[in-house]
Amino acid sequence: MIPLSVLDLIPVREGGTVSEALADAARLAQIAEEEGYKRFWVAEHHGMEGIAGGATSVVLAHIGHATSTIRIGAGGVMLPNHNPFVIAEQFGTLDALFPGRIDLGLGRAPGADGRVAQALRKDLMQAAADFPRDVVELQTRFAGHPPLAVAATPGTGANVEMWILGSSLFGAQLAAHLGLPFAFASHFAPDHLDAALAAYRRNFQPSETLDKPHAMAAMTVIAADTDDDAALLATSLDQSFVALRSGNPGKLRPPVPGYRESLPPPAIAMLDHMRQASAIGSTATVRESVMRFVERTQADELVVAGGVWDPAARQHSLRLTMEALRR
Repeated sequence: MIPLSVLDLIPVREGGTVSEALADAARLAQIAEEEGYKRFWVAEHHGMEGIAGGATSVVLAHIGHATSTIRIGAGGVMLPNHNPFVIAEQFGTLDALFPGRIDLGLGRAPGADGRVAQALRKDLMQAAADFPRDVVELQTRFAGHPPLAVAATPGTGANVEMWILGSSLFGAQLAAHLGLPFAFASHFAPDHLDAALAAYRRNFQPSETLDKPHAMAAMTVIAADTDDDAALLATSLDQSFVALRSGNPGKLRPPVPGYRESLPPPAIAMLDHMRQASAIGSTATVRESVMRFVERTQADELVVAGGVWDPAARQHSLRLTMEALRR
């Protein structure tokens, strides 16, 4: 069976709090560990009322203390928002706390708009241009050679598994050049999936990290007891996408029966486009959709995402997804 992992945005529910969102994330990670998922990743977002994962390394420490064996990591840290020295210290600390369990997925997109860039005091355009150099600096800081003027402590010698994330060809080409594993964000940016995976595999250069390409693809997966139940649960995510594209993001909203039917055709087309990499339904439906996606992509791993308003339903979805793939 293809290895499955979880991407959690730490959604803050309408009517809920950040504290509850963090507690829900820890419980979800425990369920993922119990069910045999390989990794539990958290993504960095800023300035969004409905996402509580901005302080990614702090959230990962919380997740790490709630679990014992599952790999935990960033899917990802948006490196243009930071400097490599601080990230080396943060993830070196995580590796010291949870040895052999830490992943560091690195993205070039800032995950922020101009207001957040100002709050971060960063020139994000220049920082994005410096992304390849900063990735190499991080590799050097973790490896401890060649020696740098100031060593990251913790950080130097840390056993952190680095990934390059992407939603375009740029990340694929960089991952191939550096010989690093590559994860594609097809759950929200499906357009360049096939071209990016092909470029990554075609241009891959073996390294001390990997001797052959290793690709992960992301899917939106929401499983429930019936197709209709899953479709209803998915309306929370649909509402989030519509709100985001309308410039009015907020907290994760409860499901709404008949939500899609209430939308204008352009919004429905946008949602259908976003669902190119998705599996929403019963275990049979999820299995069929996932297997078709794996056959198409030949991915080495899958990471599943998908906001569900009810934490119990999200936990049930993880259990059913694993059950579907084990059959």
